[in-house]
Amino acid sequence: MQKLKPSVTPIEGNERFQRLLAGIPFTAGMKSGCVTLKPQESIGEHITDAKEEAIIVLEGMAEVYIEGRPFFTAQAKSLVYIPPETTHDIKNIGNAILRYVYVTIPLVL
Repeated sequence: MQKLKPSVTPIEGNERFQRLLAGIPFTAGMKSGCVTLKPQESIGEHITDAKEEAIIVLEGMAEVYIEGRPFFTAQAKSLVYIPPETTHDIKNIGNAILRYVYVTIPLVL
């Protein structure tokens, strides 16, 4: 593996998606992005595959769907952990934008 370099990526704008970390070869496998959702908009149901995911809510109010569990909410300054192989969705249930950063990392056992 090539030597990895530290980096800083500004989170800017109100675009629906901004890539922050693109994975290999820039990281050892970690990926990250910033998502901005309008009121009542959702990212869409998807699965984490063999990755752990952390969702850090920067602003707004999120409804979090985890397959097989009741919905729960997460607000600004909170972190949501999504285990590997988990179907989930994030929806903006507030009246203003929802902005969060997600970070995924491949599962290594």
